[in-house]
Amino acid sequence: MARKPTTTEPDLNPAGGVFIFHGKDAFLRADLTARLKTALQAAHGEVESIHFDGTRDQLADVLDECRSFGLMQQHKLVVVEAADQIIKGDTRPLLERYAASPTEGATLALRCDTWRKGKADKLIADAGGAVIKCEGLPPAAALAWAAKRAKQTYGVTLSRDAGQLLVDRVGELGRIDSELAKLAVEAPKGTISREQVAELVGMTREEEVWSIQWMLLSAGPEELLTQLRTILGNTRQDQSIITLYACMDLCRKLHAASRALRQRQSPATIASRLKLWGPSRDAILGAARNIDPDRAGELLSLAVDADRMSKSGLGKPERLLERLTLEIAGATH
Repeated sequence: MARKPTTTEPDLNPAGGVFIFHGKDAFLRADLTARLKTALQAAHGEVESIHFDGTRDQLADVLDECRSFGLMQQHKLVVVEAADQIIKGDTRPLLERYAASPTEGATLALRCDTWRKGKADKLIADAGGAVIKCEGLPPAAALAWAAKRAKQTYGVTLSRDAGQLLVDRVGELGRIDSELAKLAVEAPKGTISREQVAELVGMTREEEVWSIQWMLLSAGPEELLTQLRTILGNTRQDQSIITLYACMDLCRKLHAASRALRQRQSPATIASRLKLWGPSRDAILGAARNIDPDRAGELLSLAVDADRMSKSGLGKPERLLERLTLEIAGATH
């Protein structure tokens, strides 16, 4: 997620002459451009969009387009992608002069990954434009954005718990929007529920790994085998690969944590070094307290051997995983 929140209601004054949308979130840059065009249409009627590519076009040509008049006398939205490629040391004065007195019949939108602040920023703001950083949203703001997007764009209600799960699973605004489009089609009675998100939106790799590891640390033998067969029975993709990875990752952490605990290192230090956060911290540290470091080392060796045999075709992944997961569960319970 972003280090610095991006406001969900930026000032897109249609009277502004120049706007800069910069940052790594390409979806947010595109969304702000679309919202700017909507604001311009409300103020000027029909708007003509003209696009330039900063990797091959020249700033002088862009500014000439802004200053020229179209045959239909429509307001123009001139969009420049990769704008940082044409606004550099020798060309920034051109932008500064234009920003100080932008053409009334055109709005210039510059989009780029990175932007160096300078004199142009103040000139743009003074003329009614804005320089907006597009680095995604923190979870609370992303949740509010998703709920508003669901209602305004797709005509459905996103329940709060469904929105929280959606944000947790996909995070980025572009993916949230894509999932909302799919969920809206299936939304019963016009409301997207948590159950619907859980069923239709795939977990991230981190969620999948922790889900498998939690199963190993908490389930009894019969339940463990039942859940394992359910996971491996997923026909959408080969789940044996992610399951083997989850087993090896858990064994590695158990081995390192059990040794560190015997050396009387603090749990906080161990958790930080092994990157144990949230519920995984206490669960893995608790299991590591119950297992001897030598036994944890044996489990790690078994996991590495199972992975090697699976990749070499020396055994069926399902059988290898059944034996390995039962060994891990038996040693940690």
